[in-house]
Amino acid sequence: MPVAFLSRHGRGHRIAPAEINYRANVWGFKALGCDALLSASAVGSLQERHAPRNAVIPDQFIDRTRRRADTFFGDGLVAHVSFAEPVCPALALALDEAAASAGLAARRGGTYVCMEGPQFSTRAESRLYRSWGADVIGMTNLTEAKLAREAEICYATLAIVTDWDAWRESEAAVSVEAVIAILAENAAAARRTMREAVARVLPDRDCFCRKALEHAILTDRAAIPAETRRRLDEDASGRRHAR
Repeated sequence: MPVAFLSRHGRGHRIAPAEINYRANVWGFKALGCDALLSASAVGSLQERHAPRNAVIPDQFIDRTRRRADTFFGDGLVAHVSFAEPVCPALALALDEAAASAGLAARRGGTYVCMEGPQFSTRAESRLYRSWGADVIGMTNLTEAKLAREAEICYATLAIVTDWDAWRESEAAVSVEAVIAILAENAAAARRTMREAVARVLPDRDCFCRKALEHAILTDRAAIPAETRRRLDEDASGRRHAR
């Protein structure tokens, strides 16, 4: 099975979370013919049950971002995709089984708070998210998930817990040094998990992700501006989005 890989922060980790061109990244995968997107990222824990060095495979998100381009549509073309279930269940299962096989302690299910960053949370923010019942917090995954759904690409993420965020006063505040140290410890298990997960992604999986645009476009086709139609007209398979 052909696999494409992209480092979202660039070589040398040069691109901040809010500066990532998520639309270009997802469109690039679509143009290559990818129909499934498995991501991995570092997160802070908001609950005692998610200890550093473990992983979570979230199935829900809360959006706390502010300045990101997170849709392919607009400019005279209105589309509303269903996003009640933002993670592909088939891919989440593949990650769950792969983590078990790779020896990475992981919990399937949970809520990921996507914050703007690049600063970490204040203690008040961290306690607030914890009171909502959220499980982990990060800066990237929700934007990817939204765009993947609009591109009709299945999406799931392996969220590797590196710290307790800021709510746990008995712990030191989040630091880049601590995050990097734990990521380095988990790197081998995370790589094994992703390799295993790729092999478990079935081409004939039955999910709703790849039909997300079937009833989503509300704009009268005749009213779509020519430039917008040109921009979104065809994906890599030649199938028209604005049909």
